[in-house]
Amino acid sequence: MSIIEPTTQSDLLPTKRRETVSTIVPEALRPADLRCEHLRQPLAIDAPSPHLTWVLSGAGRGRRQIAYRILVASTREILDQRIGDLWDSGKVDADDTLAIRYQGRSLSSAQHCWWAVCVWDEKDQSCWSASAEWEMGLLEPEAWSADWIGGPMASPEGIDAPGSDFSMDKSFPMTTAIESAPIFYLRKTFELDHPVVKARLYTTARGVYRAMVNNHEADDRVFAPGWTDYHKRIEYQAYDVTHMLKPGANTVCAILGEGWYAGYVGPMSRRRAGHYGMRPSLLAQLVIEFEDGEQMLIKTDDSWRVNAGPVSYSDFLMGELCDARRNLTGWTEPAYDDAKWYEPVVDSPTSAQLVAEKAQPIRVVEELVPISVKQTGEDCYIFDLGENMVGRVRLRTRGLKGQRITLRHGEALHDDGTLYTENLRSAKSEDIYILSGAGAETFEPLFTYHGFRYVELSGLTHAPEADTIIGRVIMTQTPRTGAFSCSDPLINQLQSNIIRSQKSNFISIPTDCPQRDERLGWLGDAQVFARTAAFNMDVSAFFSKWMVDVTDAQLDDGQFPDTAPCIIFGIGGAPGWAEAGIIVPWTMYSIYGDTAIVERNWDAMTKWMAFLQRANPGHVRTRCLNLNFGDWLAPDPTTSKSLIATAFYARSARLMAQMAKAIGKLEEERSYELLFQDIRTAFVREFVYPEDRLAGNTQTSYLLALGFDLLPDDMREAAGKHLVADINARGGRLSCGFLSINLLLPVLCDLGHTDIAFQILRSEEYPSWGYCIKHGATSIWERWDSWTPEGGFQELMNSFNHYAFGSVGEWLYRYLAGIDTRRDAPAFKEISIHPHIGGGLTYAKAVYASRRGDIKSAWRIAGQKFELDVDIPPNTSAIITLPPFEDGSLTEGESDIHSCSEIEILQENESGIIIRVASGSYDFAMTLSREEAEEGCDNL
Repeated sequence: MSIIEPTTQSDLLPTKRRETVSTIVPEALRPADLRCEHLRQPLAIDAPSPHLTWVLSGAGRGRRQIAYRILVASTREILDQRIGDLWDSGKVDADDTLAIRYQGRSLSSAQHCWWAVCVWDEKDQSCWSASAEWEMGLLEPEAWSADWIGGPMASPEGIDAPGSDFSMDKSFPMTTAIESAPIFYLRKTFELDHPVVKARLYTTARGVYRAMVNNHEADDRVFAPGWTDYHKRIEYQAYDVTHMLKPGANTVCAILGEGWYAGYVGPMSRRRAGHYGMRPSLLAQLVIEFEDGEQMLIKTDDSWRVNAGPVSYSDFLMGELCDARRNLTGWTEPAYDDAKWYEPVVDSPTSAQLVAEKAQPIRVVEELVPISVKQTGEDCYIFDLGENMVGRVRLRTRGLKGQRITLRHGEALHDDGTLYTENLRSAKSEDIYILSGAGAETFEPLFTYHGFRYVELSGLTHAPEADTIIGRVIMTQTPRTGAFSCSDPLINQLQSNIIRSQKSNFISIPTDCPQRDERLGWLGDAQVFARTAAFNMDVSAFFSKWMVDVTDAQLDDGQFPDTAPCIIFGIGGAPGWAEAGIIVPWTMYSIYGDTAIVERNWDAMTKWMAFLQRANPGHVRTRCLNLNFGDWLAPDPTTSKSLIATAFYARSARLMAQMAKAIGKLEEERSYELLFQDIRTAFVREFVYPEDRLAGNTQTSYLLALGFDLLPDDMREAAGKHLVADINARGGRLSCGFLSINLLLPVLCDLGHTDIAFQILRSEEYPSWGYCIKHGATSIWERWDSWTPEGGFQELMNSFNHYAFGSVGEWLYRYLAGIDTRRDAPAFKEISIHPHIGGGLTYAKAVYASRRGDIKSAWRIAGQKFELDVDIPPNTSAIITLPPFEDGSLTEGESDIHSCSEIEILQENESGIIIRVASGSYDFAMTLSREEAEEGCDNL
């Protein structure tokens, strides 16, 4: 497997930047990894007052920032003189490093900003960061003067390919089976006779596009501009193409496809008119600045040229048909003759808002090499890529002119070795390539992606070679931030499966599945997985963007939608799904300290809460006007849907109180906390029965009640016993669905049943994560029984790449490795280190690149010997909880812990010891009590 994306721990550290402002003081605390609106060096920011963030690095203990100074300058030269002509914050006596709001001069469209930060540490030493930069986007609608252009609504048979000797072979239907517009190729030539100092290409589409300048890709991103509600807002991208231009003739080009705008979207057998539109169109402006200060604007209008080419259709669900006999050789070169091309159709303008891209782009991030190839027919082969992936394949082959190669994709195989595609439903997921016959040929689809492990290749006239097929993994390029491993291969495979499903479903939005005719941004799946996602990768910008999609789809009465972007209009408010509108902003605040996402979504969140209060005046949530999915796909589906709905109503109220406090809305904090208490009282009255049993007596009911703090203290112990009794009655098995699975192991550990948590985690019996892994899972299954030896494949919804049950991943970091943030100190300002040993594991380790720096927890156990290594980043502190130990055996480094001046003992008793430490690295060692060692080493 060839990895493009960095995954080693060293690669998780902030990138070192070249120092430009001053010489680094050797012992000083150093600011690094500068970001603007969660992004590194962004080229299009449309927030008028962007938020600025940095990470501190520096060896030693007790390192902290006591002050900072931010400079923002209009040029690098000015910044290098330590002048902030746009903003000089002055020295600010504060330890803030996250989301500092720009407060300088008003910024204009396309304005370039250079910035740096100086910090003072606890010794009053100062150190400047390396310089960083951001650029403003096009801030006013008037900044756009281009036209939306595209091709005609006609099949390629009516459009010639200049320079080709090909006459359409009617035996190869291009669009008869699939309602789809052809892929259009657009170009514009222009002359330059002055030296260029800066050139920016601003591009978007109602559809998807790839942009080129003078035969150079503007960028390696795919599926731009991404998925939004195109009726309300469309994101655009900005590219630095300065070095792609040359004196004399130049050309700017684009390939235009239907994408989410006009292609097949969602669960339907054919494309449905009315989602967004039927014809894709392109909008582009190339702004060129010369040395003398003059500008040239090249924009899309009727002077461009358009034609169809080799790709007849390219659709996310259906696949692609590419006929290489129609290749437009050299079409991106300025000298190409486009005289026989066509004038584009100038489309109507949009009422949607054009906004800058808010998250990382979608890219190819990884390559997978087949682990086996098997011949299944005369000219048919099945390639096994070893893991269930999402993306497409690159085909390299040779053959006769007109020879047809077909690539079909599937997640699994039938018992007879044939491709399993029934779970795709109406999605064809089929790519067709017709050879030009010109020797060695390479094909990689343009605007489609598939979910698959296996590829069926048919049409070859020779045996495949080693590089015939390469899997190309595609995802929104959210940077890796977490790494976890332990001594149990099954748990490590589970973590790998979680990562794979996160990669597979984070493509512009958090989709539920990547293979069948659905691929929607279901809110319930996203909210339950958000915390796990934030450990594995930096999803701050990703979820900030998606929350715009959520609020764009909010119903007039305040209900949040069930999917976003929403193509199922008028449907929303499902308990546990709609609450993503509350839970996701709260999670982003908790993990990244991002109060901006709370402020931006506050009105939408209060509108949702007002709807709930109007609809449920008695505080028991019985009115779900559209759908109530319950605890989706739980093996025991009997949990009261009203109980689930009321629990999430209470959860929303509690989180609203916490977020109100975070943004200084103290009256609202009190109001929402009172609402939570009222709902809590109503919950107990309605759903708690004699002997503190909950309605239905299901695992889900107890987990929601305990995990959401809905029971008085005197009921919790009994409720916990009922939960454990149900698990034991099922032979130690779980019975949770999407909405409660993330609570199962944390609640058990909080109740003191860590042994049962490990028992469930390591189980290979149905239903469990281990059961799926035992039967070959390399990603998270949608169902616990997506495949069974007795019944084979499920008949209906049956995704093998669905991250919801992967929400257990947060437990691996928070409990098994023991890294968490304390609720009253978000974004790991005060860190909790509390590893849970057990299950026969001999070690576990995790590192998390938080917004404040790298956090590490690594423990080892051998007999009664227990060791814990901890790294706490500068400007933070940690509360560390250690297990019971024999007297006098606990050391840090070579010293008894009681003699370490940097360590404050908060609590010490027969349950262990709790200490507070400042930033730095610590190595603890102890001899566990015999009872603790026996429990921790159980099943060794």
